[in-house]
Amino acid sequence: MADLPTEPESALRPRRRIGVAVAVAIGLAFVAFIAVHATRSPAGDRQSKSPLLGKPAPEIIGTSLSPVDGETYRLSDRRGRFVVVNFFATWCAPCIREHPELVSFDRRHEQIGDAEVISVVFSDDESAVRDFFEENGGEWVVVSDPEGVVALDYGVTGIPESFVVDPNGFVVSKVTGGVTSGGLDAIVDAASRLEAPPESDS
Repeated sequence: MADLPTEPESALRPRRRIGVAVAVAIGLAFVAFIAVHATRSPAGDRQSKSPLLGKPAPEIIGTSLSPVDGETYRLSDRRGRFVVVNFFATWCAPCIREHPELVSFDRRHEQIGDAEVISVVFSDDESAVRDFFEENGGEWVVVSDPEGVVALDYGVTGIPESFVVDPNGFVVSKVTGGVTSGGLDAIVDAASRLEAPPESDS
């Protein structure tokens, strides 16, 4: 059997260079894709289904760890403003990443007086929680939930999870995987427009 003709080495070199260049380009594109998804901010609009949506928020009665230790907190006492009920733990990496967003949201809305944050501790050491807030800021109430009763009432399966409660005490949104300040603003704004009475033509 006759041997197939082979191309000279000089003709193969350009093809090899093209192949290497294509492989490098694909590799760089893949690295960029991974980097974008690894460093992107928590999705403030990653809203999830919940049987609580549109229903009265389960009552939260608990003992605060911060900013004032030992005080009794009741969610029902906070009617008249939006409340972001945030379930978190200091060992939860997405919780740590979203924390500055909650700080930004709380500070801005504290000045306006229309919304606030409450954090519910999810399976964590109370001293670690106090240290975390002292080091990272956050002036809102942090409630202990040692038996997991509050988490159970809200159907929490993983953290971070946040529930937005409207001024009338109804759950209007559930956000999983982390929040952003802007994402929470959008939820509050949308819910506020639904609550606002229609403008009169007169």
